Amino acid sequence: MISTAEHLLLQLPTAGKPGDDSPQRGETPPPNYWRRWSEDAPPADAQDASSTHAAPPDATPPNPVPMPPLGGEEPPFRVLIVEDDRAQALFAAGVLNGAGIESIVAADPADVIDMMVRITPDLVLMDLHMPGLSGAELTTMIRAHESFLHTPIVFLTGDPDPDKQFEVLELGADDFLQKPIRPRHLIAAIESRVKRARALGKQRMTEASRHPATGLMARGHLLQQLGATLPASGGGVFFLEVEGTATLRERFGYAALERLMTETGRRLGDLAGTHPATRLNDHSFLVFTPGLDDDGLERQARVWREGISQHHFEVDGHTIRLRVTVGYAALKHGFTDAGGVLEAAETASRHARSQATSIAAYEPPDRTSGSDLSEYLRDALADDRFEIVYQPIVAVAGGDEAQYQTLLRMRGADGTLHNAAEIVPAAETSGIIHDIDRWVLERGLDVLQQRRAQGRPVRLFIPQSPRTLARDAYADWLASAIAVRGLEGPSLVIDVRLADALIHSVTLRQFCDHLVPVGVQFCVSQYEHSPDADSLLSQLPLGYIRLSARYAHADAGALRDAMRTSIDRAHRQGLQVIGHSVEDPQAAATLWMSGIDFIQGNLVQQAASELDFDFKNAVL
Repeated sequence: MISTAEHLLLQLPTAGKPGDDSPQRGETPPPNYWRRWSEDAPPADAQDASSTHAAPPDATPPNPVPMPPLGGEEPPFRVLIVEDDRAQALFAAGVLNGAGIESIVAADPADVIDMMVRITPDLVLMDLHMPGLSGAELTTMIRAHESFLHTPIVFLTGDPDPDKQFEVLELGADDFLQKPIRPRHLIAAIESRVKRARALGKQRMTEASRHPATGLMARGHLLQQLGATLPASGGGVFFLEVEGTATLRERFGYAALERLMTETGRRLGDLAGTHPATRLNDHSFLVFTPGLDDDGLERQARVWREGISQHHFEVDGHTIRLRVTVGYAALKHGFTDAGGVLEAAETASRHARSQATSIAAYEPPDRTSGSDLSEYLRDALADDRFEIVYQPIVAVAGGDEAQYQTLLRMRGADGTLHNAAEIVPAAETSGIIHDIDRWVLERGLDVLQQRRAQGRPVRLFIPQSPRTLARDAYADWLASAIAVRGLEGPSLVIDVRLADALIHSVTLRQFCDHLVPVGVQFCVSQYEHSPDADSLLSQLPLGYIRLSARYAHADAGALRDAMRTSIDRAHRQGLQVIGHSVEDPQAAATLWMSGIDFIQGNLVQQAASELDFDFKNAVL
């Protein structure tokens, strides 16, 4: 009986081809029909009421069948089906849904990365041959994402060519299932793969969740745990920063400083107790206190500060005490992702440096006190009144490599053209900087794709706010957008203002670490010499700095010396320097003699809507 039923299922017709007048069928088995093959199957004459109606011809893939979690508290298995053949996709989804496995269908391979970022599937089941992107190309794109390095990829295909199968396996696929396949074999193969993947994932998380010397939680693990609790009405996150580490490094050396920070982490772990804590970078730590009421946040901040600053640490025979600033963010402010909380706590920590107590709480910006321009921003997005103009960045030594900075403009209702200096503060105040940043980045990526298709590649410097870069999944979205468009990472340079980078160095470093493997480069703009700014050059994986416009008019001796110091330090770090706002030949000469690599400004060309500057024949 089982064999006969399976044989009949395998003979079901596929969807009609274009021009075929025969009706199409959505081959969706009734829920739980797979139990007919198991030992606890109901009697043959017991009929499920839900099985008496056939699926309508144009039915969309069924919603996941509500089932109890597999394995106790574990969520149901989740599979992403990548299949352009509608009937095949419906049938596979029906088989899996009937077995209590959530299945989501992606008919367009170009949507797969975005869907994986959103739903985080346990397994990807895909066809080998699809229009637009082949299975081999899609496998390469998936494996380019660190988050999906271990996600099982299984091909369901009728292609018997072993060379093709070996090729895809070498690219990172895990297995091949040959069509036609018996439904119970499909279920068994997927369940087996997902169970092993989840077990290995738990093992990797356990091994990486604690630092062996300090016992502190791994950063990614803590942020994941934090994100899972949001939004929350109580609790808080504390950002602790040890001050004076540059002086300590110069006095005792980097190895001694690292031992000191390890001991500081161990001390903080003892103070934190059951609260999750992690080390963020060389001199900062994060503590997550779920369940702590608002009245207790200030008291707890004092515990962290006193517990470290009053402790005696030993460094190479010297006893020292550390200065610590503590910034904290209460979760009651309505954060929706871990990146936003980290950004807020980091901002509070910077404010704490100027407080007598070395403690500061995050205060959300007042959305009602913005400029009149704030009221028009959402309408401008909806009405497409934003514009992008481009200004060339020309190499002093010559060359034909095309590169531009993108500059944001907005057309007001009265026809007035507003520049980025007006737009960005208003957007940050009104809380829509994220939407505007993404709009700009999407337009920039489209330009890069068009120019690449035309055989005229270009590099774009695109400004972004750290508030946007800190958002959960933004880095994943950008990596997938680059992969889907087939772009080369170095064609994109993310541009961040120095003042923002100093405040949000930790969240910015996280974003950089995620995108550097893709090839994306980074630039700090409005750069001016200072101890904090110089320290930033070694903390972030930068490729460029863009000097402050003040340096273009560095006639005074002190300002010119500061500019030369900045250029020299950047070059020793392997960075290239852009002279900005160059309006006249005298400014260009001053910058050129100081050793800059690129010039940008109206002397070269005013910003324009077209990318038509002749880099090959440019003469400075």
